[in-house]
Amino acid sequence: MEQSIFHKLKSFRQKQEGSVTVEFVIYIPLLLWLFAAIYTFFDAFRQESINLKAAYTVSDLISRETTTLTEDYMDSMHEMTQLLIRGDSSVSLRVTVVRWDEDNDRYYVDWSKVRGDNLAGTFTAWTNATVGEIEDDLPNMPDEERVIVVETFNDLVPAFEVGLPDLDIENFVFTRPRFAPLVYFEGVDVGGGSHDDGGDSID
Repeated sequence: MEQSIFHKLKSFRQKQEGSVTVEFVIYIPLLLWLFAAIYTFFDAFRQESINLKAAYTVSDLISRETTTLTEDYMDSMHEMTQLLIRGDSSVSLRVTVVRWDEDNDRYYVDWSKVRGDNLAGTFTAWTNATVGEIEDDLPNMPDEERVIVVETFNDLVPAFEVGLPDLDIENFVFTRPRFAPLVYFEGVDVGGGSHDDGGDSID
């Protein structure tokens, strides 16, 4: 009797039928999670790259303007930014023209405009009183030089729940005006003077 039971247990241990199915059942959840994680992280990096390219696109377009900008123009920039990024997420846009004053050793704001939702309650136009908060991110400039600062804010919800939290993607880029010493905005009086680097003017 004992020998018969021992023989059956030994025979059962040596059998390999169904082992592939059991291993598949064990590993398929891990493989599915791994595929979902790879896609989610890739999508997050892709979205961050798209937002950065959108910010550079807006900055480049504004830097080429030689006419006075309007509220409608800013609306169109925000709409274009929304088209450039993923359609199922919202984007906010802040465009600011910043001037460096060497005599006062500080930055000033010519004008600042915002479009889109207020993310985290901090999305407001920069002013002369608040521009100091970003002075560490601004470049060194000659007296009365100006740069166009474009910031984008985009909320990202991961495609799958793989441990990646919801993200606020923020981008900060700046560009010097290309064809004019400064960029005017309708109804805004620009303070300070105009930087002259001694170069030839563009007709």
